[in-house]
Amino acid sequence: MSFPLLTVAAGNSVMFGVYSNALLYLSGTPLLDRHSSPPSYLHIFTAGGMSGIAQALFLAPVDLVKVRLQNQTHVHNPKAVQPRYRGPIHCAVCILREEGLRGLFRGGMALVLRDTPTLAVYFATYTALCRGLTTEGQEPGPAAVLVAGGLAGTASWALATPMDVVKARLQMDGVKRVEYRGIMDCFLISFRREGARVFLRGLTLNSLRAFPVNAVTFLTYENLLKLLC
Repeated sequence: MSFPLLTVAAGNSVMFGVYSNALLYLSGTPLLDRHSSPPSYLHIFTAGGMSGIAQALFLAPVDLVKVRLQNQTHVHNPKAVQPRYRGPIHCAVCILREEGLRGLFRGGMALVLRDTPTLAVYFATYTALCRGLTTEGQEPGPAAVLVAGGLAGTASWALATPMDVVKARLQMDGVKRVEYRGIMDCFLISFRREGARVFLRGLTLNSLRAFPVNAVTFLTYENLLKLLC
């Protein structure tokens, strides 16, 4: 958990920073005026997609290390007494040594394909719910932000989960040596072996986690904008 915790702030900074600046560029509306002069959903959707690409590229190595560390509790080698990786730095060094720099970005394209549409829907859903829960022309209150943020997070993870399953399997490919030839090959092999339900694996847990996390995330974002802008 140490590696994701140390990098989650940077990842959120990239996501919200790119989204805010992209939305400002596309719509020309200052951030603090976006409730009184709302940008179009097309601009919000596009800016969200751009933030997804940026976040995925930034987090690809971090996410790979996290997945490898989380999955080493599964005993792939019954004779192994000690875990293969002693921590995040050791894990990253091992990946670099055994798989090269390219190995640190294993599953990166699947991460881009997961986060680009997901964050586009994420920000569009949040904005639509805020507008629906708020009197026209006014800023949403804390309750509206919490509800909109939580539901936006849940909706985005419902969309993201199938590609998240594929991404995790590609990232573990260097350990299990399944040798998928790419995203589509991983998708077809997983479907053939385990059926369509495999792509919903983890959806319940992701949804339960997403609501409180994203409710607090958006409430913090809105209040920091007021404080800093």
